Amino acid sequence: MTRPPDLAEVATVAQRLAVLLAAGVAPTSAWRHVASSTQSLVADRVAAGAELAVAAADTGGLQLEAWRGLAAAWAVASESGSPLAPALRDYAFSLRELGEAQRDARVALAGPIATARIVLALPVVGVLFGVALGFNTLATLFTTPAGWACLGVGGGLLGLAALWNRRLVRSARPRSATPGLACELMAIGMAGGASIDRARATVSTALESFGIDAEDVEPVLRLSRAAGVPAAELLRSEARELRAAARSTAQERAAALSVRLMLPLGLCVLPAFLVLGVLPLLVTVITATIDTF
Repeated sequence: MTRPPDLAEVATVAQRLAVLLAAGVAPTSAWRHVASSTQSLVADRVAAGAELAVAAADTGGLQLEAWRGLAAAWAVASESGSPLAPALRDYAFSLRELGEAQRDARVALAGPIATARIVLALPVVGVLFGVALGFNTLATLFTTPAGWACLGVGGGLLGLAALWNRRLVRSARPRSATPGLACELMAIGMAGGASIDRARATVSTALESFGIDAEDVEPVLRLSRAAGVPAAELLRSEARELRAAARSTAQERAAALSVRLMLPLGLCVLPAFLVLGVLPLLVTVITATIDTF
């Protein structure tokens, strides 16, 4: 099974950029230092002068979404003139938590995969066992209608198990690499002194430019107006809540994955072993017994 893209690379780049920017290092120099201290090809391309979204174009899945989120945050901060370091720290923390959820899903999958591989080897053992006893189970499996039926049913069960496993794994992975991003971007835009309307326009442009689907920030803004409190802190708090909810959901799905993966193993893989490894041997034994009379 293909290993999903790791978010740790983006988190490391974001964290180191945050530290360097907070220390007063210029953005261009910060990218150059980060590129020299990591093995990130994307950071190398940005340090060489490429735009971040273009540099990350050959990545995929959640990793591409994470790079685009970083690019959007950078664009909003540059447009509004607000400090970017605090947002990058929060973003890096969120990516690390989601990356841990990805690794939890892979760990949960390791046991069932190893068990399934062992069980899949059992039909071969069953056939060899029949041959060792003097029964031609291979001929039964490949040259008789009963053997063809076993091959069809067993192969179908194994194919169903593979599809079922992939669907369960996909459902357990984090759905988004950028939870709370729109709220965080609005807070960044307003930190530079922009009005709500201008910050909203800047954030909308950034999200649209980088193809990011994000949550609606209007309920938070309405609460800010109704309560008469600054919107920036409410937006950051909402972003933290959305990130925490996403991490919790991803961790719950990963924890449940190891149990759910037992279903295709028990309902598909084990029956496939019986159909491919045991039934042909029984048919061969019964046929040989009948032929002796």
